Amino acid sequence: MAVTRNTSKARKTREPLAPDPALGEGGDGGGHFNPHLPDVDYGVLDTLTGYAIRRAQIRIYEDFVRSLAAWQITPPRFSALQIIARNPGVRLTDLARILGIARSGAVMLFDALEAMQLVAREPSPTDRRAYALALTATGRQTLAAVTEAVCDHDARIGAQLSEAERQTLLRLLDKLAPGEPWQS
Repeated sequence: MAVTRNTSKARKTREPLAPDPALGEGGDGGGHFNPHLPDVDYGVLDTLTGYAIRRAQIRIYEDFVRSLAAWQITPPRFSALQIIARNPGVRLTDLARILGIARSGAVMLFDALEAMQLVAREPSPTDRRAYALALTATGRQTLAAVTEAVCDHDARIGAQLSEAERQTLLRLLDKLAPGEPWQS
């Protein structure tokens, strides 16, 4: 017997400028993530590289969101703004590939930035069927201020590392995310 899904209900979409519901009303999920609670046996989790990276990523994400709340800029939005600013004429398909997201996700991301009046579509100089993505004047000003806030955030989260440790961490993380798939 085949199971059918009721597809008559319209999918509820989130307003592009709204806070992320996964983070709660204040943008932080009602508190902040404690990566290691006392009196909890984490078992093998404490030995797993991926689990340690994920715990750190959650804490870093929380600080990022708090740091950029005034602009409503999330990590994907900041990444997209940087790529668009640094790569004149980039197309939406290219943005999706660069960010490692589906084209539909890139469309939603771009639409949110466009609603914020930070980006615009312009005719592509090389392909009449495509659009080039560009920052607006507001986008350039916002990106400058946001980049400064992101650099402050990055300095804060890395404050416990020496410069040599920070460089080592970046090199090690590059090893974990190589350009080629891992070999079994």
